[in-house]
Amino acid sequence: MDQIFGKVGSYWFNQKASKEINSVGDDINSLSNTLEEGSKWLVNKLKGKMQKPLTELLKEYDLPIGIFPRDATNYEFNPETGKLVVYIPQVCEVGYKDSSVLRFFTTVTGYLEKGKLADIEGMKTKVLIWVKVTTISSEGSKLYVTAGMKKTRSREAYEVTRDGICIDKF
Repeated sequence: MDQIFGKVGSYWFNQKASKEINSVGDDINSLSNTLEEGSKWLVNKLKGKMQKPLTELLKEYDLPIGIFPRDATNYEFNPETGKLVVYIPQVCEVGYKDSSVLRFFTTVTGYLEKGKLADIEGMKTKVLIWVKVTTISSEGSKLYVTAGMKKTRSREAYEVTRDGICIDKF
């Protein structure tokens, strides 16, 4: 009888251990996929290059901190060329205090200079239809969003980071 209980107990223990090990493996895979998006950020961090938060970079370049969704934290920036690549976990749109809406693809690129983000790819705004945003510039209390034509908006509406609402397509 002891041998039977020993074998049953051993079998049960092996099954539980196997499930736990598989669970850990799944957690590692999930973490690996998450890190893949920000791998360049991680490599830079490991190399000793600490990257400032995106909101600080935008402040430094005199742009409002809320022009990107709150979960857009991973980015690459080349200060020599001014090229900025912002990674967003999912296609989403953000509504702002002034009733304007911006839609974001999973990767937004552009060239950052003082008070301006130009040659933007991966961002749209709703006029009557969704129109590609090509430039965002800031001057005092005004924010200029160019999407076919230049539209003046209140900078104050973009000074707070907001959550993006997931959408099906860009």
